[in-house]
Amino acid sequence: MDELQQRIIEELEVLPHIDPKEEIRKSVDFMKAYMLKHGFFNGYVLGISGGQDSTLVGKLAQMAVDELNEGRDIEKYQFIAVRLPYGNQKDASDVDDALAFIQPSVTFEVNIKAAVDASAEALKAAGVEITDFTKGNEKARERMKAQYSIAANYNCVVLGTDQAAEALTGFYTKYGDGGSDLVPIFRLNKRQGRQMLKELGCPEHLYMKVPTADLEDDRPMLPDEVALGVSYEEVDDYLEGKDVSDTAKNTIEALYRNSQHKRHMPITIFDDFWK
Repeated sequence: MDELQQRIIEELEVLPHIDPKEEIRKSVDFMKAYMLKHGFFNGYVLGISGGQDSTLVGKLAQMAVDELNEGRDIEKYQFIAVRLPYGNQKDASDVDDALAFIQPSVTFEVNIKAAVDASAEALKAAGVEITDFTKGNEKARERMKAQYSIAANYNCVVLGTDQAAEALTGFYTKYGDGGSDLVPIFRLNKRQGRQMLKELGCPEHLYMKVPTADLEDDRPMLPDEVALGVSYEEVDDYLEGKDVSDTAKNTIEALYRNSQHKRHMPITIFDDFWK
């Protein structure tokens, strides 16, 4: 393992092996501790896509809420799950199954299509024709905007689903799904998240499904691994300090370098990042 691989692993706090039960407890306790320290908040908000990461974070959030409310006369805390389709979601049945597994305190549905299309039309009227890829980022940002509006209305914090494989590759939209208040599964790679969902009794098809951001109209349900040019198995091996092929290594490290700006707060003149 070379110096860059070691530095990335340390930066993202990835362990080569996990105890799923222990990591479940760490994430739940983390969310509970934040809520108790900042007593003016009443719970958590998260968009549920029907994929592995949001299913895991949603379940952990509901567990935290249930434990926080235990022994109270009233249920002060709640987990608000949000369905955020753009029009008709092709894998909506997976969202149904994820919600049935999570059993959230409250569920809302906000269809983002009208807002995203209006934004695209406004840009077009100003002389800016956005690409299908850029429109995909509009969708991600609209989803996060909706979550923050709900969180503000119900005095909650917004959860993020960022995990180590996405953080390494930068496979998220800046100020879209990359924007949140708490990231309970930061430190875990994809296979470790699967281990936790299996431990929690999640339906297998939710954590074994092909990961897709499904942001592009021209390429619906495009698998993440096609977009990235490398498999999550190879990314996970890299994050666990294992040897991967030179092709995979070069691709992973190029993705890491090219997405550094996403892992950094806005740059000031005092930062070395811009020099």
